[in-house]
Order: sequence, then C-alpha cells, then structure tokens
Amino acid sequence: MIKAGIIGGAGYTAGELLRLLINHPETEVAWIHSTSNAGAPVTDIHEGLIGDTDLVFSSDFDLSAVDVVFLCQGHGFSARFWEENTLPEGVKVIDLAQDFRDESEGYVYGLPEVAAEAIGNASKVANPGCFATAIQLALLPLAAAGKLNGEVHLTGITGSTGAGVKPSATTHFSWRNNNISVYKAFRHQHLKEIGRTLAKYSDGKEPVINFVPIRGDFPRGIFVTAYIDTPLSEQEARDIYADFYDGAPFTHFSEKPVDLKQVVNTNKCVVSVEKHGSKLLILAAIDNLLKGASGQAVQNMNLMFGLPEKTGLSLKPSAF
Repeated sequence: MIKAGIIGGAGYTAGELLRLLINHPETEVAWIHSTSNAGAPVTDIHEGLIGDTDLVFSSDFDLSAVDVVFLCQGHGFSARFWEENTLPEGVKVIDLAQDFRDESEGYVYGLPEVAAEAIGNASKVANPGCFATAIQLALLPLAAAGKLNGEVHLTGITGSTGAGVKPSATTHFSWRNNNISVYKAFRHQHLKEIGRTLAKYSDGKEPVINFVPIRGDFPRGIFVTAYIDTPLSEQEARDIYADFYDGAPFTHFSEKPVDLKQVVNTNKCVVSVEKHGSKLLILAAIDNLLKGASGQAVQNMNLMFGLPEKTGLSLKPSAF
C-alpha cells in the first residue's frame, strides 16, 4: 500500500483528495495535518465522509512515515514549507499550489496528457491549476499541430468551490447565488503556466490569449469557450483533436457539444470543436476540484508509483 500524508487538510481540495484516497485500492492515508483543527475528527469538517473514515486531524506530521505527501495549502505556502522542512529521500511530493508550476526546484509540471512519462519518473510534481488544465486541454491539440496561430479569445466560468472554503465578499452564498461576475480579466494567474505549456509543445512561442474568467452561480465545474481564426476545416480540426486524445484515459473528444454535467464529479475532460465561418470554436469542461485539482493529483500519484492512471478514479458523473 502507498502511504500518503496530507498537509493542509481542511479545504475543499483536501476533502476531495481524502474522498479519493480512502477509496483508492492501493493507498492508505497515514496522517492528515491541520493546525486549526488538530484533534478533531476529519468528519467534523468533511461531513460527507461520515462512515468512511475514522481519521483525526493532527498538528504533527512525519514525512518519513509516508511514501507521498500532498501539499493542499494556499499559494506561497509550499515554498515556505520547504524552507522549514526537508523532504526525506525516497518520499514523493505532489504540490497542489502554484509555487513550483514553473518546474523550478526539480518539479515536473503534472499535466498527464502531455507529460505522463516525465511524471512517472518524477519525485516532485506540481499539479496544474484548474483553469489552466481546462484551457490547456482545449488548446494543446492545435498547438502541437502547429495550428495555434493568431490570438485566442477565451471565456471560462467556474464554480464557487474554486475560490476555496473560506467565505469572502464574492464567494458567500447570498452574493454568489443567482449572480454572474467577471474577475481578473486578461490577468488571471494561470495565464503564465498556460503560456509556458503551449509554447513548450508547439514552436516555442507563447500565443496571445485573451482570457475573461467568470464566477458562476454553481458549486463545481469549469466550462471554457475559446475561438480562433483558422483555415482548418471542421473535419480537419476534429481529426487533430481525436488523434491527439486517442488513448487518453480521462480526456475525451466529442463530436457533440459539451455540457458541464458530463464531467462534474469525475476526473474527465470533454472537448469538442465546431467551425463558424473562419472561426474555430472549442469547448472544454472539467470538474475544478477533480481534474482541476485533487483527481489530477491522484492521477499523477498513480503515474509516479507505476499504477494504471485510472486506479481509484472511476467516478460517476452527476447526470441529473
């Protein structure tokens, strides 16, 4: 059994990660760290796990007692964590924050659709961001085919869980319900990692991406719409996407338009394309907490330990 430890266990991503790990056939959760909830049963915070686990939050952790540690704290925490702690030899780390997504300090950027072999050989993986995952999977087939030319125009709407568990003026229920709003237009923090990845798998040049993120009035999921001018026919574009994702265990090309319920509560990404005049419209959807965070982290763990990617991740979508 793979022994896992979780740092920062009280948030949404940690809750999803726990749900996956305690039902994973090859994994045992050795400890879950949370200073603010130390001594409390995990089910006091993650109430959906009642009956599934007797784990208790701990203020202490022993990195040498696990095979893999997941860092589930906010951005900036991971760099500070490794200033104060040392990763024992042989222990792997999967970081769900953005601190090492530039692949510094020996980290591998963990997007399995393009980096499965590197992830499998890595001891340290930086899990991609949620918007970054959806947008990269929407655009990578074009980039790899040398067809991502010109400006890309994007909108992406995300569920409220993407903002984290602590309520704020723009995340609490009475404001978010029955409401839509734009935030960080053209300057979202995930644009940096998106540009790096697309450049890496194309001609080395970062495309111009005009991205408008939107806060949705639903809890989970990301729905991306993108368009670009291209001489490609619709069938040529479909062939590019179908070939690129042929054999990918979680990312699927659909000849029908995408809807969010195809992916919510799963580790899937579903992508479709259609041509309108000179413009190619690309649609992509993921669950922000699973393929956009904890599910992809477990997918990366599977690769790092030589397991089939789908182990412990056969999840049922929310159809209704």
